Amino acid sequence: MILMEEPPYSEEQFLNSKEEMDKLVADSLKGRKEPVNAMFGKLSEIAKALASGTVTWSRRNSMWPLQFGLACCAIELMDFGSARIDAERGGYLLFRGTPRQCDVMIVAGWVTKSMLPEIKRLYEQMAEPRYVIAYGECATCGGPWWESYNIIKGIDQVLPVDVYVAGCPPRPEDLFGAMMKLQEKVGGKIVENKV
Repeated sequence: MILMEEPPYSEEQFLNSKEEMDKLVADSLKGRKEPVNAMFGKLSEIAKALASGTVTWSRRNSMWPLQFGLACCAIELMDFGSARIDAERGGYLLFRGTPRQCDVMIVAGWVTKSMLPEIKRLYEQMAEPRYVIAYGECATCGGPWWESYNIIKGIDQVLPVDVYVAGCPPRPEDLFGAMMKLQEKVGGKIVENKV
């Protein structure tokens, strides 16, 4: 014989449970207001979702590099902007003279400790999202002067570098390839490994 336990609620409480639940729901919604423009809020979310692909496409296909060079790699950087390389066909538009109109900083040459605050200031003034390319041995690891007291051993110790270009000096074609890698990264084809 199985003994049945007495339920923890009375029959009257059981019959009135729907009413009690309705009262609890109504009490919980008292302080909450429905948004007046609920339909327009949803439309704005749809517009953002549709525009996100366009924004990513435009960021990927219009890189605006900052016009400044630090050492001998800057000569190769100038050749990158020449008619021989024709960087504009890849979407790497004109080099701009002000950081507020740029989103790509190409660090070309060795970085001295005295120049470091100015480089950081230029980086902070750039439009977001902003990217950094370390161009040449000096920018990536200090180059031949890595033991010097005044040379930074790679710009990645100060700024987040997205693409490294090896060589002393690297060819302008290597910078073209680095810009293509950066385009892939901005477009989402290259996923960062965050450990």
